[in-house]
Amino acid sequence: MPDPALVEAIRNRGDALRRRIAERTDREVRVVCVTKAHPPEVAAASHAAGFEDLGENYAQELRVKAAELLDAGIAPGAVRWHFIGQLQTNKVRLIVDTVDLWHTVDRPSLAAELSKRAPDARVLVQLDLAGIPGRGGCAPGDAPDLVERCRALGLRVEGLMGVGPPGDPESSRPGFRLLDRLASELGLAERSMGMSADLDVAVDEGATIVRVGSALVGPRGTA
Repeated sequence: MPDPALVEAIRNRGDALRRRIAERTDREVRVVCVTKAHPPEVAAASHAAGFEDLGENYAQELRVKAAELLDAGIAPGAVRWHFIGQLQTNKVRLIVDTVDLWHTVDRPSLAAELSKRAPDARVLVQLDLAGIPGRGGCAPGDAPDLVERCRALGLRVEGLMGVGPPGDPESSRPGFRLLDRLASELGLAERSMGMSADLDVAVDEGATIVRVGSALVGPRGTA
């Protein structure tokens, strides 16, 4: 059983976060609770606190947590796992039976590997909104071609994803606005953008999914 105090803390933070979002929009915004770098107990507590959508950045960590939650008696399908980190093609096989939504498809080779191992997978195409080496994401101008490539491979492209630059949350606004416009032009419903620091800006600019870690589960090693 998860620690009741931890469950209550995460539930209270979640309630405050949802109120914060509701103050900015009446649009439905899904909150993905990000438990990366926290132990499986935090993922279990997040689920007990009402979060069915959990996000992870690393394939091996996601695989371990998913297995431990199943071992703890959480029913298959009770958690929707979101993969939100950079993904090497050789790691797809580790989590192909676990991930509900892949947020970071940013190149044709990854799309091809997903199509081979997870036909009909639900994916988001990641845009590079910050221009930071190693962050991942395709150039916004390449997004239409990549979306079409994914569709041709049989993947279900549901939207776009982006990570804002570090620093002042307002610096994320132009990229989020661009992502929202591109999603509309491509007929895509989902906009996965915004994390703990810049989620207010993301919600203002049309986010339908926000990925929140520290504001819910605290910094690594805490609750």
